[in-house]
Amino acid sequence: MLLRLRLLCGSLLGGTLLLALLCLGAQNLEQRPQLRFGFARSAPLPAGFIVGVALVLGVISGGASAALLLPGNTPADEEG
Repeated sequence: MLLRLRLLCGSLLGGTLLLALLCLGAQNLEQRPQLRFGFARSAPLPAGFIVGVALVLGVISGGASAALLLPGNTPADEEG
């Protein structure tokens, strides 16, 4: 249980740090395309920022899924 919590917290902390660095690095980019979501449009964002957010979400979801899929201790394992 402690290992799962450490993996989950580590992935969240790593993702947060990557997002902070991404936000600092994407401040002075010139090209800012808009994304179209059917009938709505997003705010003008740099293309590198969009790709970076996808990477950060992948790091967080990968760490969370690794923490959730980690085999746990069952009572039968502890007795024998």
